[in-house]
Amino acid sequence: MQRKTLKKKSVSKCHRCDQLCCRYITEKISAPRTIRDFDGLLWQLFHKNVKAFKDSSGWYLIIYNACIHLGHDGKCSIYENRPITCREHSVENCEFKSSVSKTATRYFDSYKSLENYCRKKFKTWDNRF
Repeated sequence: MQRKTLKKKSVSKCHRCDQLCCRYITEKISAPRTIRDFDGLLWQLFHKNVKAFKDSSGWYLIIYNACIHLGHDGKCSIYENRPITCREHSVENCEFKSSVSKTATRYFDSYKSLENYCRKKFKTWDNRF
């Protein structure tokens, strides 16, 4: 099996960042449409280190929790045996210069920000119980 090697430009970009791609995971979720859907998303944002966003590809949860193999030196301790997801991560998708909070069409950094959005979206939001 032939391994892809990082281009010199890619390597230098990785060395200049804080290993952002190793400090969180994103999970695609079904697009919330109803009050009940948004209420469920609100519950998820009640949890520590969980955010949500929408971009051109859909809706996602971001769970900020560093990889257990990210060393104190910022290097991967299992680099030679890292998963395919890590191997295929492209520097073109890197957040080094533009974080998801700035590129997403909607970004919710707290349950309060989502709640405010829901109040505007649904006139009956506060009467949902």
